[in-house]
Amino acid sequence: MALTGRTALLAAIGSLPVGILAPSWAGMLAVNAPLSLAILCDYALAAPVRPLQFTRSGDTSVRLGESATVQLTVTNPSRRRLRAHLRDAWPPSSWLPGADGSTSRHGLTVPAGERRRLTTLLQPTRRGDRHADRVTVRSFGPLGLAARQGSHRVPWTVRVLPPFTSRKHLPSRLARLRELDGRTSVLTRGEGTEFDGLREYVPGDDVRSIDWRATARQSTVAVRTWRPERDRHILIVLDTGRTSAGRVGDVPRLDAAMDAALLLAALASRAGDRVGLLAYDRRIRARVQGHAANDVLPALVGALAPLEPELIETDARGLSAAALAHAPRRSLIVLLTGLEASPIEEGLLPVLPQLTERHTVIVAAVADPRTEEMAKARGSVDAVYEAAAGAQTQAQRRRASEQLQRHGVTVVDASPDELAPALADAYLALKAAGRL
Repeated sequence: MALTGRTALLAAIGSLPVGILAPSWAGMLAVNAPLSLAILCDYALAAPVRPLQFTRSGDTSVRLGESATVQLTVTNPSRRRLRAHLRDAWPPSSWLPGADGSTSRHGLTVPAGERRRLTTLLQPTRRGDRHADRVTVRSFGPLGLAARQGSHRVPWTVRVLPPFTSRKHLPSRLARLRELDGRTSVLTRGEGTEFDGLREYVPGDDVRSIDWRATARQSTVAVRTWRPERDRHILIVLDTGRTSAGRVGDVPRLDAAMDAALLLAALASRAGDRVGLLAYDRRIRARVQGHAANDVLPALVGALAPLEPELIETDARGLSAAALAHAPRRSLIVLLTGLEASPIEEGLLPVLPQLTERHTVIVAAVADPRTEEMAKARGSVDAVYEAAAGAQTQAQRRRASEQLQRHGVTVVDASPDELAPALADAYLALKAAGRL
């Protein structure tokens, strides 16, 4: 049983004259006995909570930063009218800060044998799966003095997907891809590296592209035409170790790497290449492989949504072995990891020859713009120390980058906002050069 504020108010009002005019046990009993009887009658007339039936419907997925709507249908099978307050509980990260009280609580009245639908608006602040908690109902009697209270578990899950903010860069990169493919009018014709067909020679064509055998079989000079490489294998390897847990500004490194992976996957699938994903620290956390071009991006988004960084050191040797196992043919391996000196020198460099021997490798890392600001700081003793620390960090990253480049690795080191387009540009440059 739950008593309401109205009950306390009536008890206080009744006790005040008794305490002033006739302070005695008989006076208190004269006030509280009728009130107690009214409370018991009100509790007995309140609709029972346990027989209530609940069903859910609505959104099962939403992008981070957007809103999801979940409906809760309440059915009252009893013979009494339900007058209730209801709380639809979800994890705290399902709401914007301070919005829990106004969004999850509902007041409702359900006549006997009828049903009502309530809508809860979720605005998640983190990726991953959000599971509905208990539905707590407080059923009031007709006098509003007492209430029955109980909880029900009504399962529902909303998956919060990565926001894919780099989608805005996709049209410009697709235009560059069409330029390489020779499908738009440009000042310089993109030639590509794969044989596409033969056509008649026109003045201005490169004489090195003349196919003399085809020319000998016909009366006109024939030249070969080329297109960018297609049907290549691309494996995106996401490092989910401790370095991915750090934040750069308001963005976790892992989220920035995911955004870059999604843009690269969208671009490569449009280019006719086969895209796979591997998330690894000391074991495989997520894997996407063998999907068609139209299905690869939804599969990647679904696999990345529940992924969280692990506060452990990444096993570089195991990562290399997993990448080789999932890329048996010659592939482009894109490793999204950190450029910190110690993990690179002690972990990645010893196993890098195993990857570069058979595959083309890109290492992409999230750079912190704050480091550059620190390196430029002057004017006080603290600022000079910050400048020294920033300069030292920049020097270590440059050294690690140079060591990777000496092994034939393409290095992309950019801020969270620039990492995705920079990685897409590196992919297009390799495709234009025929290095995939």
